[in-house]
Amino acid sequence: MGITNSNKEISVNQIACDGSLKVTLALAAEPEISSNPTDIVLVLDRSGSMAGTPLKNMKLAAKTFIDIIDEATDSSQDGNIGSGSRIGIVSFAQSATADTQLITSVADLKAAVDNLSAGGSTNHADAFTKAVELFDPMSTNEKVIVMFTDGKTTSGPPPAPIAAAARASGIVIYCIGLIGADGIDVNVLNDWATEPDSSHVVVTPDEGDLEQIFADLAKNISKPGATNIVIDEVVNPDFAITNVIAPSVGSAVLVNSNTLKWEIDKLGVSGNEGASLEFYIKHIANTSGVKLVNESIDYSDKEGNVVTFQAPTVEVKCGVVVKPEPCPTPVNVEIEGCKDSVVVDAGDVYLESLGRILQLDVTVKNVCPNRRVALAVILTEVDQKGDEFQRGMKTITIPAHHYSGCRDILVKCIKFVLPEDLDVSGGRQNAICNERKFKVRFIAHNIDTDFRCCESQIIV
Repeated sequence: MGITNSNKEISVNQIACDGSLKVTLALAAEPEISSNPTDIVLVLDRSGSMAGTPLKNMKLAAKTFIDIIDEATDSSQDGNIGSGSRIGIVSFAQSATADTQLITSVADLKAAVDNLSAGGSTNHADAFTKAVELFDPMSTNEKVIVMFTDGKTTSGPPPAPIAAAARASGIVIYCIGLIGADGIDVNVLNDWATEPDSSHVVVTPDEGDLEQIFADLAKNISKPGATNIVIDEVVNPDFAITNVIAPSVGSAVLVNSNTLKWEIDKLGVSGNEGASLEFYIKHIANTSGVKLVNESIDYSDKEGNVVTFQAPTVEVKCGVVVKPEPCPTPVNVEIEGCKDSVVVDAGDVYLESLGRILQLDVTVKNVCPNRRVALAVILTEVDQKGDEFQRGMKTITIPAHHYSGCRDILVKCIKFVLPEDLDVSGGRQNAICNERKFKVRFIAHNIDTDFRCCESQIIV
C-alpha cells in the first residue's frame, strides 16, 4: 500500500495584502500487507544439530517474526494476525510436521514454536512438501515460505524439484541459513529461494543473529509504507516562509525564504502511521488576485511511492492604491576626486521655500464599483489662541474600480508644502525646528450616479 494519504491545507482562503497564513502538510502510510493479505508458512529446522542454544535462539527469532507480522497487519500487537493474513508452522527433522494450519492466533503460533524439540536427521524435501500443502490453491492471498535450516540434507529425496514447483505455482521462498556443525551449502539455498538471491537468502554463523534476521525478513515481507522520505516544498515567489514548526515525525529545515526540506526516515513500517508539518507564510508582493500557495512540491522515497499534494489557492486583497502625486524627479550630482567644490545647475524649483513637507494617507471607505470619487483635503494651521489659518486645499479624482462589491480605497502620498515663514503655531521666530500644529479635513463624494431627475409634465 505504501503512502495511503497525502494532503495539503491552508488555514484561511483570503488574506490582506501583507497577510499571513498557516500551511499544513500531512502524510499517512501503512505496510502493504495490511491491504494485501499474505499467507506465510514458517518452516523450522529441529534436527539434532539444533539442540541447545541454536534451538532457543530460533524460537525467539520465530516469535519475533510473528509479533512483527501481527503489528503490520492491523497496526497493533493485539494477539491476532489481521487484515486477512495468516501464518502456519511446519517443523522438520527426519520428517516434517504441520504444527499448525494457516491460522491467525498469535498465542497458538507461539505455543507451537515453544513446543519444538531437537533430534534426528534433516529432510528438506518433506519440509517443503508439508509447507506447500498448507496453502489453499483457491485463495487469492499472496503465498510465502520462510525456510530456516542449519545444515545440509541428510534424509529424504532431493528438495530442489519440490522448491522449484512451489516457485512455479507462485509461492515466494525465502531461506535463512545458520552454519551449524555440518556446515551449509549456500548455493543450495540460492537454488531453493526466489530470485534475486541477495534479498531472499541470508546466512549467518552466529545463532545470536537470528532474531534480527527474522525481524528484518518480517518487515521485508510486510512491505513497509515508506522509508527515506524527502519532501522539497517551494512556495510561490509572492510569499515568504516566516516560521517552521517542528514536524510530528522527522525533521524540517528552512533552505531559504521560499524553500523548506522535510525528511522522514520511515513511516508506516510496522502499522498505519501519520505525519504532519506546519509552517507559516506571508504575502510580500503588492498585487491582488487568487494565487497558488505553491510553486512546486517534490516527493521521493526508497520504495518509489508516487505521491501528489493538493494545490491550494488563497485570495489576496491589496485593495486599490491611488498615488496622485509622484515623488519629485531627482537631480544627479557627481563630485570628482580632489575637488573642493562643485557647481551644478539643478533646474527650476517652483513655489518652495524653507520649510517642511506634510504627507498624508487616507482611506475612503466603502467605494462602490464604477463610481469615481471626488476627494478634497483642507489643511489649516492653528495658532496659540486656537485660530485657524489656511495652509492649502487639494482636490483629487479617484478613478472608478471594477470589483464585484464595494471596496475601501487607500489614497497615498498627499503632500503639502509648509514654508517656515508662515509659521503661526509659536516658538522661535524664523526657526526651522519649531513645533507646528495643524488640522486636516476631508470631504468626499461620488461623482458618478445612476440617478436621473424626471421633468414634470402637465397634460390638459
